[in-house]
Amino acid sequence: MKIALVHDYLTQRGGAERVFELLCRHFPSADIFTSLYDPKRTIELGDRLVHTTLLQKIPGATKYFRLLAPFYYPAFRALNLQEYDLIISSSTSFAKAVRTRSDAKHICFCHNITRFLWDTQTYLREYADYQHLYPFIEKMFQVMRKADFAYAQEPDLYIANSTEVARRIHKTYRKEAIVVNYPIDNSKFTFSDRKEDFYLVSARLLGYKRVDIIVDAFNQLGWPLKIMGDGPERQNLEQRAHSNIQLLGYISDAERCHLMSQARAVVVAALEDYGLVPVEANASGTPVVSYGAGGVLDTQIPGKTGIFFHQQTAPALQAALVRSQQVQWDYHHIRNHALSQFSEQVFFEKIHQIINQVYPSQFSSSISFVPSVS
Repeated sequence: MKIALVHDYLTQRGGAERVFELLCRHFPSADIFTSLYDPKRTIELGDRLVHTTLLQKIPGATKYFRLLAPFYYPAFRALNLQEYDLIISSSTSFAKAVRTRSDAKHICFCHNITRFLWDTQTYLREYADYQHLYPFIEKMFQVMRKADFAYAQEPDLYIANSTEVARRIHKTYRKEAIVVNYPIDNSKFTFSDRKEDFYLVSARLLGYKRVDIIVDAFNQLGWPLKIMGDGPERQNLEQRAHSNIQLLGYISDAERCHLMSQARAVVVAALEDYGLVPVEANASGTPVVSYGAGGVLDTQIPGKTGIFFHQQTAPALQAALVRSQQVQWDYHHIRNHALSQFSEQVFFEKIHQIINQVYPSQFSSSISFVPSVS
């Protein structure tokens, strides 16, 4: 049986790309397809051949990939996947549109609905440079929403990374989704029960991540805070932050994992679709102080692995941080929770069970993957 793995674009390294990296690793004989590929800025695929679309030939496309939004659907529709029996797409937007053979099956790992189309104003607040184009953009997006809804009917099965995303898929696309919380590569995270006196943020510095709330809270508290990540909000945050706050920018995976294990807690203020960072923190034995909505409701146990705050304000976060210092955290329990619930092995066992149940005679004996080594 031939399997194709398809991702929207491989031009950055975020949570969706890390999940796709796991899919590629666990299906080593599958062929990989995407619209645009920049190996220097995205996940590690070794010597695997990555098939791209005609968009790859446009100068500067991998850098300015967001500007090509109207062209992704035709680019994915043009991919020839007729020889593949199973197509596994990894998508927040366009990859779900691929054409498949009539007797093939298409499973979509949907990280979110196409957010820039269905929540345009919020999206544009993150990219202020495009805000003045809103009247033109909205007219174009009206057409694209119709296409997005139509192509969202293509997959035979949706797998959502959280209860929140499954709800959005049903509300927007009128499709049911099976919830399977995405895993982390637990081999990359080291455990420590000796925490140092600092708190940690790991996020792309975009508006919706609400790192401004975290900075304001720590400005008031005066507690040490380290912020890992880069993005368009960095300059504003640097101007806003007091001397107790360090913006580290991009750092290596090794240093990131070290800081995860040493931090007193990892802080998250965004409404995350799912959010791998809280699970990565837990795998390091580190509790999470997070906004109590979205994906964290699937992954965190209040008072055991983290603390929630319920308003995206600096005072609400401050109160949660103070409460977190009063908890006697069991760091071993925090790590065991992450490894038992969100390991690669658990994830792929669930995926294999789903495929066996949905396509028992067609694929169950043919699909194999490389088991995780912890």
